[in-house]
Amino acid sequence: MTIGAIVERRRKDDIVTVGRETAVRDVVALLARRRIGAVPVMDGGRVIGIMSERDVIYGLQRDGAALLDRPVEQVMTAPAIAAPREMSLFSALALMTERRIRHLPVVEDGRMVGFVSIGDIVKMRIDRIEQEADAMRDYIQSS
Repeated sequence: MTIGAIVERRRKDDIVTVGRETAVRDVVALLARRRIGAVPVMDGGRVIGIMSERDVIYGLQRDGAALLDRPVEQVMTAPAIAAPREMSLFSALALMTERRIRHLPVVEDGRMVGFVSIGDIVKMRIDRIEQEADAMRDYIQSS
């Protein structure tokens, strides 16, 4: 199973993004309003970084409230680590664990086609394990 399977289950307009000049305070409001942990930062059609709750916390500790008036490009994690839709769930989990990231843009031909979290990947894997367990139970009961 690939991360493309997660992307296929979503509408493309479900992806929330911000531009590089967006003020950090506006991104904080967006994260809170949408109840999400991170957003891709875009320049044209390219993902140039990820702005996460962690970036806000670390920035506030380092710079105080002045951080909120800065453009997101000064605070985001960059460059963004991205993956192709063909990447397996296990490979994506390994990459995210190794790099200590929780969000992964999915790219195709240099353009973002999806944005997945570690929670999305774990949920997909659990759903798959439950399906396999159900199939095994059905098989055993029919024998």
